[in-house]
Amino acid sequence: MRTKLEEINKKFEEIEKQLGDANIIANQEEYRKLSKEHSYLGPIVEKSKEYFKLLDDIKGLEELKNSDDKEMREMAFAEYDDSIAKQQSMENELRLMLIPPDPHEDRDIIVEIRAGTGGEEAALFAGDLFRAYTRFIERKGWRHEIIDSNPTGLGGYKEVVFSVSGNKVWKYFKFERGTHRVQRVPETEASGRVHTSAITVAVLPEAEEVDVEIKPEDLRIDTYRSSGAGGQHVNKTDSAIRITYLPTGLVVSCQDERSQIKNKAKAMKVLRAKLYEEKMLEQEKKISGDRKQQVGSGDRSEKIRTYNFPQNRITDHRIGFSVYNITEVMDGDLTELIEKLISCENEEKLKNANI
Repeated sequence: MRTKLEEINKKFEEIEKQLGDANIIANQEEYRKLSKEHSYLGPIVEKSKEYFKLLDDIKGLEELKNSDDKEMREMAFAEYDDSIAKQQSMENELRLMLIPPDPHEDRDIIVEIRAGTGGEEAALFAGDLFRAYTRFIERKGWRHEIIDSNPTGLGGYKEVVFSVSGNKVWKYFKFERGTHRVQRVPETEASGRVHTSAITVAVLPEAEEVDVEIKPEDLRIDTYRSSGAGGQHVNKTDSAIRITYLPTGLVVSCQDERSQIKNKAKAMKVLRAKLYEEKMLEQEKKISGDRKQQVGSGDRSEKIRTYNFPQNRITDHRIGFSVYNITEVMDGDLTELIEKLISCENEEKLKNANI
């Protein structure tokens, strides 16, 4: 551990020198890359200083345990066990800090919720999960903005697309990717029979223009009249935007804003995110054929969670973990579920990294 931390301290000092180099400052891409690494290593360097001091203290206590002075020996023996326990605790903390950061850690996200099997009941649950997410976002002090939606008459959504911005939004929302299954008595069911429905959730890290190249000639942009809420205005102007990426046929749309320019900007944001996701998946497949070495693959077809309303139970199938507070979770209290997933992912990363 000490050797690895000493190497990190040396690397941190080198990066600090580079960040002061005029040539590096002029190269914005390199400067941004080094700044990100500097931010990651900084807390580790600070913690390592505490760790080094503790190791020195333990070495001193070991020497004092053999002292001729009885009082010094007793003091050393009294403090030694506590110091060893503190060392183990600090090493566990450092191991977690040494886990390489997720490359998307500091990115905002785009979330897509789509009703799957189950008809109107699936659409209603899509609406319920969307409200749970927005309340969770409020609890975290983040911000969200609807990009596109297709509401149903009973208050559900065939689909809803929204962006989320804030500190470490990807860290928490990435675990929501996949198929969510709900078991409950639908409002539309007169006989009281429990139905099983499903919706899919996609979570995309937002992409910068430098992440993906989009040529203007590869786009077909259509305008149309918005539908849904918005009063008479939305029916009078062609403010909604539909963008087709011609090389693959990928289509994105936005009708939330009254401004055609704003809708185009939002649609382009979604398009960049989807193309970036495809690029990342291709790279992952080249690196490793086993995309499920972490907690879940992020595949939208993977069944990740079941919400059983009659039993007041939510089960996350990736880690075999259940909670029995479905009302609270649907009111935005997702913390326990997600923290458990984060903990399991960290354990897997520690095991695979052999830190």
